[in-house]
Amino acid sequence: MLTTRSHHAALLAARAASDGVDALFVLGGDGTLNEAANGLAGSSTALAPLPGGSTNVFARTLGLPDDPIDAVEAMLSALNARSVLSIGLGSVNWRYFLLHAGFGFDAAVVERVERRDALKPSLNHALFLWETFSTWLWHFDKECPHFRIELLDVPAPISPGGRLVDAPVSPGGRLVSTPASSYEDGYFAVFLNSNPYTYLGSRQFSFSREATLRAPLVMVSVKQFTVGALLRLAYEALRFPSGLTSSALVDHVGGVTQANVVGYRAVPVQLDGEFVGCYDSLRIAYHPQILRVVFPPAGFRA
Repeated sequence: MLTTRSHHAALLAARAASDGVDALFVLGGDGTLNEAANGLAGSSTALAPLPGGSTNVFARTLGLPDDPIDAVEAMLSALNARSVLSIGLGSVNWRYFLLHAGFGFDAAVVERVERRDALKPSLNHALFLWETFSTWLWHFDKECPHFRIELLDVPAPISPGGRLVDAPVSPGGRLVSTPASSYEDGYFAVFLNSNPYTYLGSRQFSFSREATLRAPLVMVSVKQFTVGALLRLAYEALRFPSGLTSSALVDHVGGVTQANVVGYRAVPVQLDGEFVGCYDSLRIAYHPQILRVVFPPAGFRA
């Protein structure tokens, strides 16, 4: 069945779940998969994603082939092998996201790209690059922070070596709660449920290798919003599979299960590459093992 409007995929997925469907094949981009995940979350119906968009980050993260026909064969093999796993999802004001939630600059870029939606199939990454520069130059306030972030549960900074640091551990070996941490210099922040953040052609654009579908969220927040800082961060995200690390340029925090984003003005928000609006305050949460997903036989690369 074809979707015909916004949120249609969520309604169709919810109907499939209520009908007791074992697995729902969804051909589409990350935005369509986001809607389907929102319809299926908490049900016994598994999501079987098929690449049908321009970038297909989620399908590629799972290791699916780029060709939809080959992907169907991989999914059928996975179902025969009962290769179905439960993953966690993040949420913003109770709308789920598969990959990431972005606040500030990247969401402002996504909004401008969506205004030129007809150009996306032909220009794709070139359109994103142009709108990134255009938004930076003319359409985003670079003088004052746009929001602050309050991490409410187990904030654990990640060191340049990729390990959690200063994370309290109980005698049983589990992370324990710490007081809320506040990050007040927000221009651009992302809560990651997986890595990479996106792809540029065949190249991964990685923010954090600690972000996986089997663990709580990772927050990356840009502290210095200058041309030099952003160029350096873009180089690191493209050059190093480990992604960005805590430094004078970014806060990089793992193990996030609850957070607030408090805007000093209305903050643009994107979920899985789709602009969802501007908000003064937002609540972020992590929901473990809430979505069943069919994984290709090649294995779990997220």
